[in-house]
Amino acid sequence: MYQRIEGKQWRHIWLVGDLHGCYQPLLTELKARKFNPYQDLLISVGDLIDRGAASYQCLALLNEPWFAAIRGNHEQMAMDAVDNGDMSLWYMNGGSWFLDSAPATQADIKRLLQQCHQLPYIIELNCESGLNIIAHADYPSAEYVWQKSVDPQQVLWNRGRLSDHFAGVHAPITGADHFWFGHTPLQERYDAGNQHYIDTGAVFGGSLTMVQLQ
Repeated sequence: MYQRIEGKQWRHIWLVGDLHGCYQPLLTELKARKFNPYQDLLISVGDLIDRGAASYQCLALLNEPWFAAIRGNHEQMAMDAVDNGDMSLWYMNGGSWFLDSAPATQADIKRLLQQCHQLPYIIELNCESGLNIIAHADYPSAEYVWQKSVDPQQVLWNRGRLSDHFAGVHAPITGADHFWFGHTPLQERYDAGNQHYIDTGAVFGGSLTMVQLQ
């Protein structure tokens, strides 16, 4: 469920919103920031795949030593589809790129999706900007505690907290300095206290948000 990353082993650390196959925009953003793969770390808030043209390339980032990710609901849908042989839900949500891939590529995609079983739901990052908690949709508790038992489905899917923010009901989360989420495409980054939402809909024609945490 949890993974802990100590920021002191990296020069700079960047956090990127939902990629959804937007590989070239990612490379453009990394180049603009002079990202050094030997010294810097990039962390994804999940949803590397689906809807975008380069989902395979984004999924293959899992092979890079300078890249870390939490699992998103789209990785989970893909894993479930491959594991149980029922592709319908995944295809309805942008997974047709798998079917359109060559057989050899499909085999590699399946291998990468097996790696996704090792992806954490939550990353705890301790770095210059403080204690940062990264989860795909929500941290479904009023207080963060390392290894605390939380509902994984809520971590992957819950939009209730964000809807409450928009309605003017701002429920705090204690136990860390910052909480970072993706999942819900927005026109621009949204911040409510120590909670930050950075999926800005790159695959739908929006921008790709990247935040420097160190």
